[in-house]
Amino acid sequence: MLQQDRLAADTGMGAVTLRVADLDRMTAYYRDGVRLAVLATEPNRVVLGRPAPDPTVAATPIVVLEHEPALRHAGPGQAGLFHTAVLFDTRADLAAALYSVVTRYPDHFTGSADHLVSNAFYCTDPEGNGVELYWDRDRTAWSWTHGMVDMDTVYLDPNAFLREHLTQTALDDAAARPGRVGHVHLSVGDVGAARDFYVDTLGFATTAGFGEALFVSAGGYHHHMAMNTWQSRGAGRRQLALGLGLVRIEVPGADDLGALTERMRDHGVPTADDGRTLAFEDPWANRIEVTAPGRG
Repeated sequence: MLQQDRLAADTGMGAVTLRVADLDRMTAYYRDGVRLAVLATEPNRVVLGRPAPDPTVAATPIVVLEHEPALRHAGPGQAGLFHTAVLFDTRADLAAALYSVVTRYPDHFTGSADHLVSNAFYCTDPEGNGVELYWDRDRTAWSWTHGMVDMDTVYLDPNAFLREHLTQTALDDAAARPGRVGHVHLSVGDVGAARDFYVDTLGFATTAGFGEALFVSAGGYHHHMAMNTWQSRGAGRRQLALGLGLVRIEVPGADDLGALTERMRDHGVPTADDGRTLAFEDPWANRIEVTAPGRG
């Protein structure tokens, strides 16, 4: 793949939209458990994320909840969201969120791991959507072998993490909140097809692969997106259901978005472009929207 066929190095992830059955309950989980701030509310929609530290800086949406009570959950083995990964600026901020989750929603905690590049804690929200809460080690501490980042799954004791990093200041500080969506992990039907779409067409670079899982990124990050078939091998296109509504990708500028638009069309991917957002679906009908600052 030529360099101009790659996503720009400064590409990042935007807010993840979830279709939910119980808007109040889900809002409470992400507000009181994950410690996101409510940024906007509408009758059937709530936006949560990191508040603006001052009037000169925009707030950062992380999760958008859309009330869809008529929908049902997808059946087992379907494609969709594996987890939304929320990245924290410091280990103290991560510890504060972990403490909030395990004290308010103890039955929703599912595990933890040191991935060498990061410390991660896993849970599910009240409607079964996966959530990862994590902190990155500095990039200078990451190791790469033949262009692939070295990641592993090493046990991380959550109680020891809390003892070492939880502070009263982080618990009390309303500004000590998640930074942004660090990555999004999807359940798909086939890893090879995922590579064809997300690497060869969309333009991410492969950073790791572990059998039934693929990790991809832009700009040398460990991964902005991942896809696995651990519970969804052979899954086809999704039907409209509760859970993942859409994944947002943010590219640095209008030229980057224009290049992506041409690339998707060259590969025969149907797109919609309203002047601000380029939208399309992956092979499993997971909706992707790509935006650039100032577009439109």
